[in-house]
This record gives sequence, C-alpha cells and structure tokens, in this order.
Amino acid sequence: MKKLKNKVVLITGASSGIGRQLAVDLAEKGAKLILVARSEDKLMDVKKQIEESGAYPPAVWSLDVGDRKRVDQLLPSLLKEMPPIDVLINNAGFGKFDAFVDADMKDIEAMFDVNVLGLMRFTSHVLPRMIAEGQGHIVNVASQAGKLATPKSSGYSASKHAVLGFSNSLRMEMKEHNIFVTTVNPGPINTSFFETADSSGTYIKNVEKMMLSSEKVSKEIIAAIEKGRREVNLPGWMNVGAKLYHTAPGVVEKVAGKFFNQK
Repeated sequence: MKKLKNKVVLITGASSGIGRQLAVDLAEKGAKLILVARSEDKLMDVKKQIEESGAYPPAVWSLDVGDRKRVDQLLPSLLKEMPPIDVLINNAGFGKFDAFVDADMKDIEAMFDVNVLGLMRFTSHVLPRMIAEGQGHIVNVASQAGKLATPKSSGYSASKHAVLGFSNSLRMEMKEHNIFVTTVNPGPINTSFFETADSSGTYIKNVEKMMLSSEKVSKEIIAAIEKGRREVNLPGWMNVGAKLYHTAPGVVEKVAGKFFNQK
C-alpha cells in the first residue's frame, strides 16, 4: 500500500496516546478515518482537531472493544454503512502491573478481553469484506512485553504474547488473499497508559529517560503500512535484548535480572 490518501482506516483506542496521534497523522495524509474508543467526549475532541486542520471529518464510534455483546451487536451494522476498510489498526489496549500473586484475576480477564479477544473480534468482523475486496492491511499493536516478559507484568505480557501468536498465524493465512499483517512492538511510551498500569509511579520514574514519544511510534507505524513491513520494533536496542533472551534466556535472566525489575 504505497499511498494512504483516500484509504479508509479504522483505528481502535483512538481517543488518546498512540491512537490519537495516528488519527491526526493519518488525517494529514488524506486518509478517511473511522475512530473507535470508549469515551465519546474524547473522540469528539479528536474529531474537532482533525476537522479544524482541514482534513476529512472522521466517523466516530463510541464503543468498548472489550464489550463482546455490544461489539457483536453494533459492529456489523456500523461497518455496512461504511465503504470497505483498507486498513484496520487494532490499537486499543491497557495494562495493569502487579506481581501475579497480588494480581486481581478480574484485571487479567479484562486485559485479555480488550488486548486479545477484542482485537480478534474486530478483526473477525472486518476480514470477510477485506477478503471479498482482495486487499487489506491489519496492524496489531502488541508490545516488547510480548517478546520479553519481565516481573510484575505476567498478565499483560501473556496478553501481548497472544497478540503476537495470533498475528503471525493470521499473516500466513491471509497471504493468499493479499491481506498483510503488521505487528507493532513498542517499549514504554509516554502516554496515559501508565496511569492505569503503574499507579505507584515507580516504573515511570525508572524508565522515563528511555520512553518513546507517540509521535515517533505513529510515524513508524505509518511507514510500516506504506512499505508493507512485517514488524515495527521500538526502540531497536530493546528488540535486540528480546532476541538475545530467546537465544540464551538463562544467561540473560542472570545478567540482566536487576534491569528487568523496574516496576
């Protein structure tokens, strides 16, 4: 997909963070946007910003990705009212950092409802029409935590491992249909994500200097769509660490154990 002008792009989790930045940047490129998030007020704020820039006014859908019944009830009819989706960006997600022994299973279930099952559900509703059109691009926002788990992120890491497994399988299944799948694996990003994930503020304090900006991540995701890249891994050095871990996990855990304990 060389050009994004006039392409129909659906973004979940579009009211803040990476999702909002993607909406602004893609609107600037002339994409026709469908923005999905729980907060209607925040979505309307993003819509206003885009309209004031002179770009195509986006469609906004107030919808909780993790609400299975509501998504299955509303999404089919909403999609019928729209032209075919060219790009689906499954960005909605959240994390909660706790040692597993202290974790609330309701939090873990909620993470899987949004991060994994919600992502898969949106994909399942969009895919049939992409297949019928013979083209499409799905972008699943995972995490470096899906490649390299660390203490106090067992539930979150497990959800992102699941996203990577699903995406890698889907990519191979969809090749014959000319539908491409990109996974995005960022490290910590300076967004409101950590208001929920790290209420103590400890992790933010420890990794503040290495945090990515939403602008940087958005730019890399858009480049991946335009160039048909399989993965986006940010920052690069963190992905190198993940590769080393899979090569020699015992050694890395022993040598870098203290570094992993940032939460």
